[in-house]
Amino acid sequence: MKSSGFRLSALRVRRMVVKELRQLFRDPRTKRVIFVAPVIQLILFGYAVNTDVRNVATALVDHDRTPESRELVAAFTASGYFRIVDSSDRSADLGRALDSGRALVALEIPVGYGRDLAAGHSPSVQLLVDGTNSNTATVAQGYAMRIMANLGSRLDGGALTAAQAAPRGIDLRARAWFNPSLESRVYNVPAVIGVIVLLMCLLLTALAVVREREMGTLEQLLVSPLSPGELMLGKTIPVAGIALVQMALVTSVALLWFDIPLRGPVLTLVLAGVLFILAGLSLGLLISTISATQQEAFLAMFLLLLPSIILSGFLYPIDTMPEIFQRLTLANPLRHFLEIVRGIFLRGAGISDLWVQFAVLGAMSVTGLSVATWRFRRTL
Repeated sequence: MKSSGFRLSALRVRRMVVKELRQLFRDPRTKRVIFVAPVIQLILFGYAVNTDVRNVATALVDHDRTPESRELVAAFTASGYFRIVDSSDRSADLGRALDSGRALVALEIPVGYGRDLAAGHSPSVQLLVDGTNSNTATVAQGYAMRIMANLGSRLDGGALTAAQAAPRGIDLRARAWFNPSLESRVYNVPAVIGVIVLLMCLLLTALAVVREREMGTLEQLLVSPLSPGELMLGKTIPVAGIALVQMALVTSVALLWFDIPLRGPVLTLVLAGVLFILAGLSLGLLISTISATQQEAFLAMFLLLLPSIILSGFLYPIDTMPEIFQRLTLANPLRHFLEIVRGIFLRGAGISDLWVQFAVLGAMSVTGLSVATWRFRRTL
């Protein structure tokens, strides 16, 4: 009898899943939203969410006009980070170029630069940066310092005399691991995968139950032999399957289109995706149980989605947030998933390296589904 009951329950769940899939894919526009929109979003985010700075408009005043000063200018322009848009012999023109917005960076080389360099002294060079955009200013200043350090290192090991090539303090040689070129796209694109998956989980799940209630079909389902648990499984299993397909799709685009390295095991990424999808589905179910209309569910979803993105470390480093917000991020499943996916993609990390994030994400999934099931039964 128990075996027969289990088969009957599994049959009802399966038919409910088939019904949900047919309802989702009946409209061709839904197929485009589910499978085409995530790819477009990943491509847009991959190119738009980019903190790399290239071809910064630069104003130049070279008072020295020596081969050494021209070598310095060539080092700036050859890097691809700076582009000379204005050149003058008056210092006042630098301020006017920055004020008018024609240039974001101003470089002034004083008289005697080449002479001091030949004498083994440390010449002074002035770099002015427009701080209106603090991110661009910080990145451009870092590029300029690195160019100056590389040029100084090359000169020390070049044609200078032994006395001139003597150490001038601490010899700091920095090397970036996991992302040697420091491309922001390599860091941001894996995180976009988590944002897209969370968006689809919330969107499809939060509207599912509310749509049934508005159309009047929820009452028909309730008088059917379906139990509340079977009804909830029938609503969530199709969305979980679609979310896994979407994750595989956008991951393939990240690997093939953006050439993002995947250094960790694929199975670890799949396990993290399953736990994250379950956590996202539980949030969507909670929204559906507290919303009376699809419009209300849609607004509640975005009220939850935006803080989740901001407090995940996707746009801003968590370490720079106030302490109270850093603690709030611990309750955000997207934060833990981003730590996992970035570790797998960039560092080749496994479960042993990310077991804390896996444990927290698993606990959130179990707790969220339990609360959502209780709330779902109570609502019905």
